[in-house]
Formats: sequence, structure tokens, C-alpha cells
Amino acid sequence: MTILYLVDKIDVPISGVQITKFAVEENFMNYYLVQQYLNEMAEAGYLDGVKSGNATRYTITDEGLATLETFGGYIPLHTKARIAKYITEHLGAVKQDLEISATHFYQHDTGEYFVKCAVYDGDNMLMEVNLSVVNKEQALQICNNWKNDIGRRYKSMIDILLANEKEKGG
Repeated sequence: MTILYLVDKIDVPISGVQITKFAVEENFMNYYLVQQYLNEMAEAGYLDGVKSGNATRYTITDEGLATLETFGGYIPLHTKARIAKYITEHLGAVKQDLEISATHFYQHDTGEYFVKCAVYDGDNMLMEVNLSVVNKEQALQICNNWKNDIGRRYKSMIDILLANEKEKGG
């Protein structure tokens, strides 16, 4: 539950190395247990792991959120406080490994606004989205939303792109 809680609260895709570092530094569990739990939670569908180079970045799935909602109350408050403190102190390092960019520009010859959003893991591009939008306000809103909630947006887009037609209702 501790790992699910961390992945949910950090709200950006977090690498297995960063999760392991957190769990070991905070004396929650040893290296081998972290690896076992990450594998089990990914296999059970509680975490979604996306390979990027030689690292795997994790986001929480809907099943993981449901499990956390059901059993998260059993996580002691002092553990939640330690996780919150750890996130506050280390979020910059996690985000440093995960570069998030969102820009917009106006195309004078067509009169359109364009938005370019991307997520990078070091030199590896994880995702890039390019959109044409109606106005500057939409462009700014998309840029702000992308930067403020990339973990959920990244996961949602991966889920949508991986869903088969029956799951989508088609």
C-alpha cells in the first residue's frame, strides 16, 4: 500500500529506481521486497510500467486507485506524513529526470494557434502531442493542464491508445 500511495501522491511517472530509493532510504522495505512488490503490482494491474531506455516509469492504474481507496485507510498517518515529506523534498529530483514541456504559438499565415506538449526521460522522448486549437486561451489552458497534471494525463493517453475497440465500446 505504501508504494501505491507514493505513486499516487507524487502524481508524475516515477521510475522503479526512484521508488526503490524512497522505500530503502525511508526504511519501509529492502531492495528485494520493493522489486517483488513492483512486479506483483504491475502484473496485478495496480501499477502501469512504461519502459523508457533501461528504466521503467510507473503510474497508478484505476485498479490501483480503487485498491488504495479501499485499503489506504490502513496506512498509518505517520507513514503518510513521511511520504508527503519525502515527496516535498524529492519531487524536484523526480521531475528533473522527467522533463515536461508545453509551448504554444500563433501561425500568422493560417491564423491558427498550435500547442506542442512533450514528456522526456533524460534524452528519451516518452510522448509528444501537437494540437491545433481555436484560440490563445485554449492553448494556454492546455499548456497549464499538461504541466500541472502530467502523471494522470500521460497515463490516460497511454490507456486510451492501448485500449482495444471492445473496451472503447466500438
